[in-house]
Amino acid sequence: QVQLVESGGGLVQAGGSLTLSCAASGSIFRAIPMGWYRQAPGKQRELVASITSGSSTKYADSVKGRFTISRDKSKNTVYLQMNSLNPEDTAVYYCYAAYSITYWGQGTQVTVSS
Repeated sequence: QVQLVESGGGLVQAGGSLTLSCAASGSIFRAIPMGWYRQAPGKQRELVASITSGSSTKYADSVKGRFTISRDKSKNTVYLQMNSLNPEDTAVYYCYAAYSITYWGQGTQVTVSS
């Protein structure tokens, strides 16, 4: 069964850092694009960062220079390093994998206090 399991969310003060992890089951995930979306209360889900199987990356303008997405194919894991966090980054962060269908993780809460 295909699964994406996220970890690493939590509460952090503004200016702090967190690293999210998304562990995927199945070797297929080494060869497909993956990334992170987030959804803040009352807002639409937005794409934060994505990474291809060749490790090309894209970022939302709001996180460029602060967030870094990476993947470890040997561990079937994608990471999101988040620095200089601010309260506007508060959201539930969802890992996804784009295959014939889109797979989603269960989400992990990130709360940034001012």
